[in-house]
Amino acid sequence: MSLNFNQAFSLNKDIIYLNHAAVSPWPTRTAAAVERFAIENMAQGAKNYPQWEKKTDFLREQLRDLLNAPAASDIALLKNTSEALSVVAYGLTWQNGDNIIITDQEFPSNRIVWESLQNQGVIVRQADISKTTDPEASLFASVDKHTRLIAISAVQYASGFRMDLAKIGTFCRDNNILFCVDAIQSLGALQFDVQTIQADFVMADGHKWMCAPEGLAVFYCKAERREQLKLKQYGWHNVENLYDFEAKNWTVASDARRFECGSPNMLSIHALSASLSLLAEVGMQTIEEKVLDNTRYLTGLLTQIPDIKILSSKKESRTSGIITFCHQQIKTSTLFSHLLEQGVICAQRGGGVRFSPHFYTEREKLERAVECVKAQ
Repeated sequence: MSLNFNQAFSLNKDIIYLNHAAVSPWPTRTAAAVERFAIENMAQGAKNYPQWEKKTDFLREQLRDLLNAPAASDIALLKNTSEALSVVAYGLTWQNGDNIIITDQEFPSNRIVWESLQNQGVIVRQADISKTTDPEASLFASVDKHTRLIAISAVQYASGFRMDLAKIGTFCRDNNILFCVDAIQSLGALQFDVQTIQADFVMADGHKWMCAPEGLAVFYCKAERREQLKLKQYGWHNVENLYDFEAKNWTVASDARRFECGSPNMLSIHALSASLSLLAEVGMQTIEEKVLDNTRYLTGLLTQIPDIKILSSKKESRTSGIITFCHQQIKTSTLFSHLLEQGVICAQRGGGVRFSPHFYTEREKLERAVECVKAQ
């Protein structure tokens, strides 16, 4: 693999970017793709719309490959993770007394949408996974005969804790429970396989580890679950013969396009496709190895600093691209502000400072970030 990681991104030299768990910078090829699309549109309008449609089809194939989905027809392109979660939450038919199991560490997107169903008699149970050696068992202990769905983040946003999705998927299949995975903190950083984990629904916006702009997300729906989701939005784009504008009769598209009611976000489609081409060129196995090596290296450096407490799990099978830590003698807000002033772009999450480097982040940058922590 001959790709030079340093040339794939063009961040300012004075920036140490450790915030891919929030919003990623674009690769140079992505910025170039956006520029080309903008100039083309400026000069020619929609003259090349048929080629744009081919790019959309190609993006579905790229996402199918990234997820190891059975087919590109299982892939819908939605606005964001929250929209995809809402498609599931308000597409399923609920009965009074049904319950949904989540963890107590979920990002609001994977909590609020389920809690909003309470007016339909749906109960949301939060499993405490913070003080157990077997968090999956805590999930399973919350299940009863009325459990309809387990909704889980592949990687928890604040701590970076990685769930055993295959174990959860097997449990769901054995107990006839639907399995929904918010993969936004995993997809693009760690290898992912919807078939191995037996997920029914998976969603992720492209602006974090997939290194693309905000405003476009992948939604995977297992083929046999499509018609179980009632549609709440209709338009010209989610019908079977979408270009037969004169037709008086219509049917909903049989594939995952049924979830896309209106015109596609062509600008973001070109951008996400460009970003995914970089991930494919590097290879997800290599990316995962480098992401985990970076967080491992950071953990080693940070643990050498007096009064630093690592809040993320150190267990190899539970680590991800996120490491969160705090200083036991300095307020987290003070440390966070200091780091930002020094050009270390990070986040304040989960009671500490969250670092989230990607595969291309150089060790020299990691070392400089840790020196800034020491200097506080």
